[in-house]
Amino acid sequence: MTPAGPVVRQNHDLESRADIHDLVVGFYREIVFDELLEPVFGEVAEVDWALHIPTLIDYWCRVLLRQPGYVGSIIEAHRHVHDLEPLRIEHFDRWYGLWTESIDARWTGPLADHAKEHAARIGKALARRLMDVTWTPSNGTAR
Repeated sequence: MTPAGPVVRQNHDLESRADIHDLVVGFYREIVFDELLEPVFGEVAEVDWALHIPTLIDYWCRVLLRQPGYVGSIIEAHRHVHDLEPLRIEHFDRWYGLWTESIDARWTGPLADHAKEHAARIGKALARRLMDVTWTPSNGTAR
């Protein structure tokens, strides 16, 4: 038995609902302890994690595995938060950075790459629609 340490890369793709569950739970565990993002999720959005996590698992299972289950509007959900307290480019940068780190720590393959690409598209769409800026995930700049 080894002491708890860094997560060992599994060297397989995001190929099952269990993998996506582990990704989403691990990623949002990082969010909860992040100084920049936790206030957005905890204080502004007042996220109920018991409801939010299963919804996000359903969302990513739809995107990556083409499984039914998710119904909703990403833009409208985030517009509500943005109306309460405006999102900033730094939020997008940190969110995307933590997402890609969460994936890269344990998964590799076409679906892992697709998860990162799709998240970048989400960030771009939200930045454009909510803030009227162009966000670039590689360097997180607004133009």
